[in-house]
Amino acid sequence: MVYIGICSVVGSLTVVSIKAVGIAIKITLEGTNQLQYFETWIFAMVAVTCIITQLNYLNMALDTFNAAVVSPIYYAMFTSFTIVASVIMFKDWSGQSASNIASEICGFITILCGTAVLHSTKEPELIITDLYTPLSPQVSWHNVQSNGGTWKQKDEDSLLPGYITVLRQDYFK
Repeated sequence: MVYIGICSVVGSLTVVSIKAVGIAIKITLEGTNQLQYFETWIFAMVAVTCIITQLNYLNMALDTFNAAVVSPIYYAMFTSFTIVASVIMFKDWSGQSASNIASEICGFITILCGTAVLHSTKEPELIITDLYTPLSPQVSWHNVQSNGGTWKQKDEDSLLPGYITVLRQDYFK
């Protein structure tokens, strides 16, 4: 679970960095060139570094745990850390009323509860125990004799006229 925590924290920093780069691009398109400032390039490098780190830790978490476990935990932690980072860095709640902030928090808690309910009511996965079943049917040769008796051909016997191919259909379960 440490991998998911690191991935979530770094993911929230990715969102904040990308938001800063987006603001710099917007201001540049409005006429004030932001590419000349050192901070713009720092945020761009932080964004790239965070994206690489986030993908690395997410892959390690998925290698360690099942995706059905990683996804809801990652979603909840990533969203929580992103909200906190945005509030701290960009003061997202500074111009809002208390009722708007409470509405956002209630909506976030509702989404987290819905994710928890969906995850907890999911049916367990079917575990396949026989992973190495042959893909082709087993073929055996039988001699049809006139008296109604049959006998199985040995591997070293040569194929003689009067033999037929019998496929075992129970092999295709």
